[in-house]
Amino acid sequence: MIPLPALLYGIYERRLAASLSPESIPHHVGVVLDGNRRWARQLGATASEGHRKGADKIQELLRWCEDAGVQVVTLYLLSTDNLSRDEAELSELITIIENAVTRIASSGQFRVHPIGALDVLPASTAQHLKQLEDSSRHVEGLHVNVAVGYGGRREIADAVRSLLQEHASRGTSVEELAEILDVEHIAEHLYTRGQPDPDLVIRTSGEQRLSGFLLWQSAQSELYFCEAYWPDFRRVDFLRALRSYASRERRFGA
Repeated sequence: MIPLPALLYGIYERRLAASLSPESIPHHVGVVLDGNRRWARQLGATASEGHRKGADKIQELLRWCEDAGVQVVTLYLLSTDNLSRDEAELSELITIIENAVTRIASSGQFRVHPIGALDVLPASTAQHLKQLEDSSRHVEGLHVNVAVGYGGRREIADAVRSLLQEHASRGTSVEELAEILDVEHIAEHLYTRGQPDPDLVIRTSGEQRLSGFLLWQSAQSELYFCEAYWPDFRRVDFLRALRSYASRERRFGA
């Protein structure tokens, strides 16, 4: 027999899902997967156990996104700030992330694209992520950006650096570049170039900030903050985020 709370939540989930029209679904969803360590702490578990539990949740999220009709997902897995953590915890976290991204790519359902400053990661990790990108390049399913060693300010700096190098190779002077430079030129050199900007950014754990996540791309994004720690994030929480997004009148800065 199904417990009554589970039965009621199932009914509620189905009603939420049925209330969402295909036209209201965001094309690109960014997710800040926050709260693994605090989830572990409240249970008396280690930080690594929290990270592993959070990694297990990723596949569920991707299925929910696919079922809803989302086409691009960006997962904030490791920031440049996280690289200053305790060496032992960081080493284990990087291994957990490698394994999680491997599962995503090996499923054959998702196209993986690592974004971030891969040069700040261990060489073996950077190489592994690039190999996973190559192995899933042909997949036509959900496009999954994995932000590893990512920082929004670093991305913008890298984009400007790449832009300058490109024009220097063409012989463009600084004065000439200053005359023609606009936001689209920089956008063409971002880690997510060629992709739509996120329509919706979800952050778990109750924190209400972006923490450097997609600073350029999220200028017009709708933001949704969920109190649940990432390992406790449920499908009903995801559907509530979609419902909130669908109810908003997007003004795009107006």
